[in-house]
Amino acid sequence: MKKIALLIFLLHSAFLFAQKEVSGHVKDKTGNPLPGVNVTEKGTSNGVSTDFEGGFRIKVKEGATLIFSYVGFTTVEKSASSEKIEIALSENDGQILNDVVVVGSRNTKRTVVNSAVPIDVINVKDVTTQSGKIEINQLLQYVAPSFNANKQSGSDGADHVDPASLRGMGPDQTLVLINGKRRHQSSLINLFGTRGRGNTGTDLNAIPAASIKRIEILRDGASAQYGSDAISGVINIVTNDTVDELTGSITYGVFNTDAKGDFLPGTPNTKGYRLDKNGNGNSYGKDQDFDGGSVRVAANYGTGIGSKGGYVNVTGEFLNKNKTLRPAYDFRKGFGDAEMTGVNLFANLAIPISDKTEFYAFGGSNFRDTDAYAFTRNDGERVVESVYPGGYTPRITSKINDNSIAAGIRTESAGGWKFDLSNTFGKNKFQYDIKGTINASLEENSPHEFDAGGHSLLQNTTNFDISKNYGDILGGLNIAFGAEFRVEQFEIFAGEEGSYTTYDTNGQPITDPTTQSAPTIPNPDYDPTDPDSSPTIPRPGSSQGFPGYSPANEVNKDRTNFSLYTDAELDITEALMVSGAVRFENYSDFGSTLNGKLASRLKITDHINLRGSVSTGFRAPSLAQIYYNLRFTNFNASGATEVLLAPNDSPVTRAFGIQKLNEEKAVNASLGLTASFGDFTATVDGYYIQVKDRIVLTGYFDASSLDLGVSEAQFFVNGVDTSTHGLDLVLSWKKRFGESQFGATLVGNINDMKIDKVQNGTLDEATFFGKRERAFLLASAPDNKFALNLTYNRKKFDAGLAFTRFSKVVLVDYADEDDVYNPRVVTDLTLGYQFTKSLKLTIGSNNLFNVYPTKQDEQGNTEAGGYWDAVQMGFSGAYYYARLGFNF
Repeated sequence: MKKIALLIFLLHSAFLFAQKEVSGHVKDKTGNPLPGVNVTEKGTSNGVSTDFEGGFRIKVKEGATLIFSYVGFTTVEKSASSEKIEIALSENDGQILNDVVVVGSRNTKRTVVNSAVPIDVINVKDVTTQSGKIEINQLLQYVAPSFNANKQSGSDGADHVDPASLRGMGPDQTLVLINGKRRHQSSLINLFGTRGRGNTGTDLNAIPAASIKRIEILRDGASAQYGSDAISGVINIVTNDTVDELTGSITYGVFNTDAKGDFLPGTPNTKGYRLDKNGNGNSYGKDQDFDGGSVRVAANYGTGIGSKGGYVNVTGEFLNKNKTLRPAYDFRKGFGDAEMTGVNLFANLAIPISDKTEFYAFGGSNFRDTDAYAFTRNDGERVVESVYPGGYTPRITSKINDNSIAAGIRTESAGGWKFDLSNTFGKNKFQYDIKGTINASLEENSPHEFDAGGHSLLQNTTNFDISKNYGDILGGLNIAFGAEFRVEQFEIFAGEEGSYTTYDTNGQPITDPTTQSAPTIPNPDYDPTDPDSSPTIPRPGSSQGFPGYSPANEVNKDRTNFSLYTDAELDITEALMVSGAVRFENYSDFGSTLNGKLASRLKITDHINLRGSVSTGFRAPSLAQIYYNLRFTNFNASGATEVLLAPNDSPVTRAFGIQKLNEEKAVNASLGLTASFGDFTATVDGYYIQVKDRIVLTGYFDASSLDLGVSEAQFFVNGVDTSTHGLDLVLSWKKRFGESQFGATLVGNINDMKIDKVQNGTLDEATFFGKRERAFLLASAPDNKFALNLTYNRKKFDAGLAFTRFSKVVLVDYADEDDVYNPRVVTDLTLGYQFTKSLKLTIGSNNLFNVYPTKQDEQGNTEAGGYWDAVQMGFSGAYYYARLGFNF
């Protein structure tokens, strides 16, 4: 280790030896200092930002050129020939939309404003320093027009991984890239009453926010460019490449426990009935004014490698968050957000091999230990009174490991051809541990904690991409083509025996039900006049809260995918650009697809662009949707039922007439305008998405006559066709008045999804995909969402005020009645003060006025067991925080 440290020191010293230090100030034309201006050494990743007085200090090579860039101002290049440089930047008329983007086009000259498709570029540093959101999903929820994410409760694994989506589509219909490379998905498949029910998705929260430079969101169908999962769009996360700068923050926050609403006396988690988290989940403790306390510590640092602009940038993040507990019904006393402890590491590096060849690599590791309450067992055959007097609330805990590594070589030939060969590996592992539980068939002899097994998903992707830009063909032609080979592997692994087994009266696993029987309790509803009524009820096996995966559930399946693509963009004139893409894909398990896309942008005036696209798309069924299987207990206000979720390839599935899963097929179209007038910019885009053969999770079919040991069964099916119309809106204004700067951004989304057809065949439609399942699908996004974000800064002080309005959402409860959530406006406030150039304090509140969703009735029929379901605005109330940011 000492030798490695010495080597790094010597390399860094050699790099510094050939450098000089340059300092100065950057101001606007009126002489006011400009904080936050990017100062970079041309041709390298070496850069710094100006402090609150506009000052900067940077070490550069002899003969270097400095680039000064700032949103809303003209970029200036200046030779670093002297040690002192004073720069004055002038405002321009469109810089806010002139960021070059990676996603949506393989043309390296394409920017947001001249793109043929709608793209959001989100500067994560700005968002994280002006918001109390501590996870990527929640950050995007409030700044991207059609992005939606939900905190879940009582949904098993989904309590620990938030499902998120674009334009109301499924979580697995949005493709996620890291630095332009495909990101692996989570192994978790969403069940029960979550948004994204029946879908897998990508765990964005596994990527530390401090490692991210910006997030590009392509709000358009892109399967013809990027392949499966890009039906609703693409999220590309671009990671940090800064050097010689240590940045980070320490954040602490808490939630207000004063839930709004009139609750019946004795309601769990109201005054005097606060669940005791140190008890068995069924006893009460001290009242609390605040809960959900969270601590987040993050740091990012980069250092140069060699003398040709190489770098390595490293991020570390620690997050600890306690549970929130909110008013609930007796069958779900632990309703609220999960507890979590997580460690995130990420690194990004590039090493030039020659003037036009570069080796690059990036990757990270995320570990999370989570803890969430399941549904309460108050009495009956699942409660052993001598162990848990009065009942208990089991806890579903999980250990999530998410690891990834990508590496490649980029080079450019003498003729201008660009080549990129890369390999990206990722794996997500989800391990369940059930605590505060019991295997009731073991009675007093049962352990109170079980390893319940879990699942994992592995993905390895090899890419070879080629592109070239011809600047002398009309207004410019960019062509690109390439190939991709991907391997995916899905695994379910079993837990310990007690987590899935039913034991007999002698404590032996039941293997022969004709000679062995489980312990019993008296049946309180026994009717001696009813021949079908039994005087006793057998105690169930398995761990309560979440039954473990058994050897019969174990799966180890893989598949391969090979694809070829080509795309081209031609600037016919300065005003008119057209582009097209074609992609062929072949999957080893279901066959081939061919998809295409056409897009165009017309410059109507110097300030207004018209753009549009039309494309076909697809999404391959995930391995989890094909092979996932589980026996579980479904709880609601009426009691508990045993359910089998059968794999798609099983005889049980075929016996119900359900066929092999095929790919989803989509047609996308969009038409929009971009405008830029000095301090004001705008984008307005309408869209249409038609999806056929969407994969959904059915309702519960009667399986009591099949001798499966369960009363109901459900399946994954190509079950519905949907069509979605919508509109995305982004309006932005930024203006400086003397020493003060004001900003206002309005983002909005209007989304209307319709179910065109239910493909139930001969099965009962109400069971196959009934009113309740339809509501889950249609509630993936509110009908509309609008957010007004206001900012102000002057010298050392800055402030932000945000208003977000979520429209009405309608869900269907267990009683088959509508649960209506009326429109709500959530207000966020943040105040910041820069004490020194290195330290900044920020205080604020998310949901300042402690607004809650519409309280539901007293019947206890909500999906999650609380007085609210998981809707987009959340159900934990006001959050107050303080953050100390540092920059050295």
